[in-house]
Amino acid sequence: MLSEERIKELEILQERLNYRFKELNLLNEALTHKSYVNEKNSDLRDNERLEFLGDSVIDLIVGDYSFKRFSNYSEGDLSKIRAAVVNEIDLAEIARRIGIGRFILLGKGEEQSGGESKNSILSNTFEAIIAAIYLESGLENTYSVIINIFKERIDDVGNSCHYRDFKSELQEFTQGRFNCIPSYRISSESGPDHEKVFEINVIIGGVIYGKGKGKNKKEAEQLSAKEALDKLLQDPSSNL
Repeated sequence: MLSEERIKELEILQERLNYRFKELNLLNEALTHKSYVNEKNSDLRDNERLEFLGDSVIDLIVGDYSFKRFSNYSEGDLSKIRAAVVNEIDLAEIARRIGIGRFILLGKGEEQSGGESKNSILSNTFEAIIAAIYLESGLENTYSVIINIFKERIDDVGNSCHYRDFKSELQEFTQGRFNCIPSYRISSESGPDHEKVFEINVIIGGVIYGKGKGKNKKEAEQLSAKEALDKLLQDPSSNL
């Protein structure tokens, strides 16, 4: 049973999402981190199952919209658009814009360590909320919610070629400047087998120049290459 105070909090979030839940307990579950459940040792369910579903729903809808919006683009182009839009960093930024962090139920330890600001927790919670909307109202209504949030970003990426191949660009840059090529090394893997998160470092001349985290190795490599390229372009006089 939700308290009156919690119901009022969830009213604020629903306004920001531009979606009203028929079952507030479902939204509350989407906002419940496993640290909160473990600490309370209650009958509450954490949001990990919803997160798993939400990830697939977002991929499907962003893929469908991109497929129809950019009818002359290749499979590779469409994959790059989706990777540029649906990743931990971008989903966390969306969650920050909506202000989701303040509504997440966290254990005291996670709360004290700034859990509500962590990219992983924000992006996972956003995915869980999308799954809750999908379970309650179906694909069509969820499509409207997601495209309302993502449309401008997808169009920007598709129209302005922000889905660049950062790995290729970085390799061309380092070959021309330093006469060497970058190498990529997995620094960590986390999560269950069906939902691995990879963190990859890009190394140039024995030095780590960028780090990237993604749901597959290609996404993590692209993000690490982007970070490295940004650093090198900001400091054109840099030498290895």
